[in-house]
Amino acid sequence: MTPTLELSHLVKRFAPGLPPVVDDLSLSAQAGELLTLLGPSGCGKTTTLRLIAGLERPDGGSIRIAGRELTEPFVPPERRGVGLVFQDYALFPHLNVLGNVLFGLRHLPRAERLPRARETLALVGLTIFETRMPHQLSGGQQQRVALARALAPRPALLLLDEPFSNLDAQLRYSTRQEVRSILRRSGTTAILVTHDQEEALAFSDRLVLMRGGRAEQSGTPQEVYAWPRTAFVANFLGRSNLLGGTADRFMARTILGILPLAEAASGPVLVSVRPEHLAFTDDPAGTPVTIVAREFRGHDATYTVHLSGAVGGQELVIHDSGSPVRAEGDQVRVQVTQPARVVR
Repeated sequence: MTPTLELSHLVKRFAPGLPPVVDDLSLSAQAGELLTLLGPSGCGKTTTLRLIAGLERPDGGSIRIAGRELTEPFVPPERRGVGLVFQDYALFPHLNVLGNVLFGLRHLPRAERLPRARETLALVGLTIFETRMPHQLSGGQQQRVALARALAPRPALLLLDEPFSNLDAQLRYSTRQEVRSILRRSGTTAILVTHDQEEALAFSDRLVLMRGGRAEQSGTPQEVYAWPRTAFVANFLGRSNLLGGTADRFMARTILGILPLAEAASGPVLVSVRPEHLAFTDDPAGTPVTIVAREFRGHDATYTVHLSGAVGGQELVIHDSGSPVRAEGDQVRVQVTQPARVVR
């Protein structure tokens, strides 16, 4: 089956002699897939989205949507069959909800426009609000209007640029779940751009973690989180404790003692231990630490601990959902509960 989106060796520079913002990027998205481009500011994820949309011209490589080449010759945004949902929604303030959705359907025969608009409003659950103006809607409702306007023309691909960042925490969660459900029901292929790790993990079928214009690692959220290939991935997607050590097949000697490894290695290594894979213990064989900071979050607590006698002030982070909640200054012991991952 032809992928909905294919990027091949894509390159974009904003000035001659400067490093590329997008650097030899290749990726694809299958029909109905929810793909997330995740990364820090300046990693090239928004530029990639703008290249796909046709808002920027690439300096190299190719873009295909539904098997159609869009770069040579260059196809303008309005002829790409792509829907866009922006961070600020970009609703027309002088048009009501129905008018905003109808605006994107001017290419259809007049008799088809109103039924299509109302069908799409029903999909996003806004039929009863069709006569309201944008300023009369909540942030989450405005987001769904923007989504309906983008979905109404039935694009081959929907592009979402930080669409939830203007919402408060609770509304962000509920709106994200609603948008994901709507996209599932419509069968739309979508690309989400975000710097929010939790959002990427919750929304995506597959994510691409970008760094310096390149894809550092891609896979399902579970794969990338559980098997980070580099220290950057381990620390950006969630938090991680990075420890130097010496490996001998499936064991590594570290400041936490001899740890089991998830894969065989030999010689000097850097290993990743997730905070939830460290636990407090009463076992005398555990590593002695001192709690130097605590963040209580209701369902669990995050502790920063200092290794007793560690050179250079080595600190570790622990997520713990047990009780009692421990106090700063407590001297305790910790142990590793899962095999560590070797990273580069």
